[in-house]
Amino acid sequence: MKILEGIYRVDEASNNLAHSNVYLVINDGELAVIDTGTAGNAKKTAAFIQKLGYKLADVTVIIITHFHVDHTGSAKQLKILLPNAKIAVHEADAQYVSGEQPLPKPKNLFFRVASSFLNHEPFQADIQLKEGDTIAGLKVIHTPGHTPGSIALMDSKRRALFVGDTLRFDGKIVTGAPERFTWDKNKAEESIAKISALEFDVMLPGHGEPLEVGASEAVKKFYQGLKQA
Repeated sequence: MKILEGIYRVDEASNNLAHSNVYLVINDGELAVIDTGTAGNAKKTAAFIQKLGYKLADVTVIIITHFHVDHTGSAKQLKILLPNAKIAVHEADAQYVSGEQPLPKPKNLFFRVASSFLNHEPFQADIQLKEGDTIAGLKVIHTPGHTPGSIALMDSKRRALFVGDTLRFDGKIVTGAPERFTWDKNKAEESIAKISALEFDVMLPGHGEPLEVGASEAVKKFYQGLKQA
């Protein structure tokens, strides 16, 4: 699915709110994949890249917005298929994706039990990101809360913001991530405040649909509602 010139959603590897969105971004000839979906999506993403007329060797980086398995599940396999791609993760989540530190368990008992069956295959981050870095033409914005190393990515040229799981859009309303999956609710709200201060036209969430009209205003409205709750 083409969202903007140079920004695509890999619909073959996405299914609205059930799975995470996988994006392909092309900036000045440099190709980046944002998130990888659950295990089993690597070949679908690779096929989509080729369907657009690019070679798998054209992809230079796989950027992970946060360590949850629905975003990292295909990272290791996708890197094997993309011979020139490095994996980039925020430094605060790097120890989780590598398996050096156990993943925090969700608060909800059912999901805590289920999470034991949803571990991703560990992988090392080739690049550890931090606030203010630029990668593949995208500016890194640290948005901790959903996980310690959650990030958003700003494409200033297209006024588009990839928000990971800090925010969602279901086609009608903007919401935050489910609290039961969120590492720190207060930090998550601080990150939403941080995003609400930015100016962008299009919001690209980790789950749900792209918000293509009036995105920053919709986020500001959502944050104002949070403050009043």
